[in-house]
Amino acid sequence: MRAKRVIGAALASGLALLAAACSSSDDPPGSQPQAASVTESPTAPPEHPFTGMPVAARRPVLAVKIENTSSGKPQIGVDKADIVYVEQVEGGLTRLMAIFSSRLPKEVGPVRSARISDLHILPMFGKPALAYSGVQTKMIPFVQEASLFDVSDSAAPGAYFRYPGRYAPYNLVGTPSKLLRQAGKATKAKDIGFAFSDEPPAGGVPKKSYSVRYPAARFTFGWSEAKKRWLVWQDGAKDMAAGGAQLGAATVVVQYTKTERSQFHDVNGSYTPLVHSTGKGTGIVLRDGQAYKVNWERPSEEEGTTFTTPDGERMTFARGPVWVVLASRKPIQP
Repeated sequence: MRAKRVIGAALASGLALLAAACSSSDDPPGSQPQAASVTESPTAPPEHPFTGMPVAARRPVLAVKIENTSSGKPQIGVDKADIVYVEQVEGGLTRLMAIFSSRLPKEVGPVRSARISDLHILPMFGKPALAYSGVQTKMIPFVQEASLFDVSDSAAPGAYFRYPGRYAPYNLVGTPSKLLRQAGKATKAKDIGFAFSDEPPAGGVPKKSYSVRYPAARFTFGWSEAKKRWLVWQDGAKDMAAGGAQLGAATVVVQYTKTERSQFHDVNGSYTPLVHSTGKGTGIVLRDGQAYKVNWERPSEEEGTTFTTPDGERMTFARGPVWVVLASRKPIQP
């Protein structure tokens, strides 16, 4: 019996040595020996569809309506947005809709009320979360039927607070992480038509600044070679973030659209503009200190907007945040 045990132990030892010789020293315990191994070359992380920057994973989309008059400045969290839309509202003024996905600020605001044009822009993002501070009574059914998750201050009150040192209605601030928790099924970032490149395409005209006028507001975007950004001035003053830096973007898209009066108006009888962000039109793209004439097309509200050069080539943006300035072809009066 003892001889059999010795022979059995020797046989087991030999089999173990044979298995070790056939397997890699890096094999995890319990893994099967491989006939051959192929080492794949590392690949770069995929680009974020809103900014063209590397991203490990795509996150849900949060849209926030932001006050854009001097009463609401400096704005909180806008400098962390992937995309910022500038829209005309009543009285010839403007309001922002900031789109967040690749990164979230701790706080964002001042949060203000939504407009009918927002509901026509948002479907290209799928079904995002929309943070806002209310709408006209007549517009409530439109919001209820829209492709969005309502995370307004009435739908998600625990995600908002009143900012100390500011006065109502310019002191309502949202907490993005809490807002998205109220919209657990919000669509993750997806292609909305943007294309990006490291180098600017041919055909640009050197430009130091570009201005866009609304009936009661004026924006100027000035190129900063040091920051590689188009910095924002509004009504002749630097547009500053609450953190202390001047707002800016790697790319600015001035998208000229058909703009007309909607069925909505404020208590003073001033009509709400309706921005037609579908169809076709022209525009200007600012990137890398250059200006490009472009054509834009958005066939339907569920589809993204593509931008092409006059010769039909895809217009690429610089990597980083994008501002989309929705400007009327012929500015309507309030």
